[in-house]
Amino acid sequence: MDCKKKTDAVILTYRPGREFGDILEKLEGQHTPLNRIIVINTEKKYYDELSLEDKRLEAYDNVEVHHIKKEEFDHGGTRRYAATLSDADHLIYMTQDAVPVSDMLVDELIRPFEDETVAVTYARQIPKRDASPIERYNRSFNYPDEDIKKTKEDVERLGIKTYFCSDVCACYRKDIYQKLGGHIEKAVFNEDMIYACKAVNAGYGIYYASKALVYHSHDYSPMMQYKRNTDLGMSQAEHPEVFGNVSSVGEGKKLVKGCIGYLIKNGYWYRIPEFLAQCAGRYLGYRKGIRTVRKGQ
Repeated sequence: MDCKKKTDAVILTYRPGREFGDILEKLEGQHTPLNRIIVINTEKKYYDELSLEDKRLEAYDNVEVHHIKKEEFDHGGTRRYAATLSDADHLIYMTQDAVPVSDMLVDELIRPFEDETVAVTYARQIPKRDASPIERYNRSFNYPDEDIKKTKEDVERLGIKTYFCSDVCACYRKDIYQKLGGHIEKAVFNEDMIYACKAVNAGYGIYYASKALVYHSHDYSPMMQYKRNTDLGMSQAEHPEVFGNVSSVGEGKKLVKGCIGYLIKNGYWYRIPEFLAQCAGRYLGYRKGIRTVRKGQ
């Protein structure tokens, strides 16, 4: 590992909670120190309110905060903007609710870059202590405990999973990022997978670093799943070059079958109706997103 190379972290925030101070504290205590922590915050007043309550937000010299308006935010464009503020060799993108588990997060994210064909790495998301059994299974399904490098040769075998990558916590090699043009300028969702597809098609690899750990989970209601998957469906319909030739139906079926089996095996059979309601929200939202894009074409 080249210790001379610099790593910056970028955190996107909107109405951050007390958890955000914990994230800064964890990042400041990393075994491999971060060069800078760049916060791109949407709506200054909310950040200022938290700053009054949590002095950790202003305690570190290498933290810089850039405020934008809500109408200026875009999942792709805002991350592109953040990249222009960094001169580091590696750029870690995080969300305001991804809490590092240990002081080795940075080390584990940048270690795979010893392989010069790796364009981006992403962390394993561990469910929070209060996560439901359903969410615990969801995290284990998407984030197993073994590393994997995914390349163009894996598309036939892995399908859509080849491009799976999450900006909840992901690290980009800056030289490749710039060479490939960075994140897409406009993205309602899936900016990370769109970039991953571009990297794979250019001959680079996507690396899942299972020992890079963050706490991150959400127990979404069926309506939340509906809204979230509407955006998911729209993003996939808007980018057929990424999602048009690979299907996610098989992965969805595996998730449903696996989660129901997990709930029964572990005595949570009574939560199956809740899970099925979430699945209905996902499916209906996804179909709504696709129809919305097709109607507008």
